[in-house]
Amino acid sequence: MATNTIKIAYIGGGSQGWARRLMYDLALEPRLSGTIALYDINLNAAKTNQRIGTLISNHPDATGKWTYEAIPTIEEALKDADFVIISILPGTFADMAMDVHFPEKYGIYQSVGDTVGPGGIRRAVRSIPMFMEIGEQIKLHCPDAWVINYTNPMSVCTRTLYKAFPQIKAIGCCHEVFETQHLLANMAEEMLGVTVENRKDIKVSVTGINHFTWINEASYQNIDLFPLYARFAEKYVHTGFEKEQGKWEESVFHSSNRVKFDLFRKYRLIAAAGDRHLAEFMPPVYLKNPQTVNDWKFHLTTVDFRVKDQQRKIAENEEVFTDDTKIVLEPSGEEGVEILLALLGIEDLVTNVNFPNKGQIQNLPNEAIVETNALIRKNSVQPVRTNDIPLDVANMVNRHILNQEAVIQAVLTKDKNLARNAFVNDPLIAAISYEDAVSLFEEMDVWQQDQ
Repeated sequence: MATNTIKIAYIGGGSQGWARRLMYDLALEPRLSGTIALYDINLNAAKTNQRIGTLISNHPDATGKWTYEAIPTIEEALKDADFVIISILPGTFADMAMDVHFPEKYGIYQSVGDTVGPGGIRRAVRSIPMFMEIGEQIKLHCPDAWVINYTNPMSVCTRTLYKAFPQIKAIGCCHEVFETQHLLANMAEEMLGVTVENRKDIKVSVTGINHFTWINEASYQNIDLFPLYARFAEKYVHTGFEKEQGKWEESVFHSSNRVKFDLFRKYRLIAAAGDRHLAEFMPPVYLKNPQTVNDWKFHLTTVDFRVKDQQRKIAENEEVFTDDTKIVLEPSGEEGVEILLALLGIEDLVTNVNFPNKGQIQNLPNEAIVETNALIRKNSVQPVRTNDIPLDVANMVNRHILNQEAVIQAVLTKDKNLARNAFVNDPLIAAISYEDAVSLFEEMDVWQQDQ
């Protein structure tokens, strides 16, 4: 089979999670081969992934053959790249602990703290200068490359790339919608008595913004799933639903979907992100306190857990070096490689992406990064027009779009007052007094010293 030889620059190439998923998927794709330039501010982490990537590529079951190289400078990594993948952690775990846990002093609880709320805004302020630099470097060294961003806050980071280099060809990718397709597949199995072989058999039309994404059309083999979902949500809104009941208690990443069902009852659209993310975009209905979170059957993701999770991933990497039988080539369920194939003209793809609003959602601001379906084909991402968002949902989504735009403008123009006003306007923060919100802004050092 003929292969396409390409260069991928991986910014954040010392990643503990996303990098391994990509390596497995590339090893399982015989139509692609080439070089992965791994750049990370932690060069040793990139060198570790170079060793792991080489072991994966040399695996007897690997049909895609790749050369992995840890590169010490971003300029060298980007030079002549065909594709750029960005998966970075903006800041340290100490930063993240401040993002997530300091607001608890003021009674504000966050289930993730990386997109909106006080933690999401503080993380955005750190991320924007980094993504301006990355965008400017792409303009200099590989202006024709397609860029795939996985970093949160997704909308802010992707929008900043376009601010840095308006001609950039960048999309943001997130798997939250995939999980909702799995939920709809489980619903179809229960209520229709069918077996859904692949979550892609559930056809959805996506609208909104990342992590506050909504489905306004859903079908399975031409069966409209909305009437079924209305009954399904009503049935499980109090108890929650999982394919294996009670599983939500086993992992911070699991939930029982009660927030999704409650939002459907209120707004009649299918919320298409995990409950942990959805809850943060609303006033503190679901995040009033830890007991409320537990009652809604999802989790607060602590930074202690994230530290331990990283240590676990590092230990897994070490095991690979001492026992390469630990490498089991299995698809990750992500779509990064399918996107590469589509952009190379090998196999068209329709999927959800985060991309500038070119009119695909007419009642959201133009050029805002929105999440919609897109047709991806050779050197082209064409967003698919969707119905206008109902006004009640549009009001909530627009509040976050404008807040995120204000944060970006504040950082780029060094306007602390604008940043503070955007911070105070966030729904989780607006639940406390204005005076307390301003104190929280100052005590969290949201407007960090290097601004």
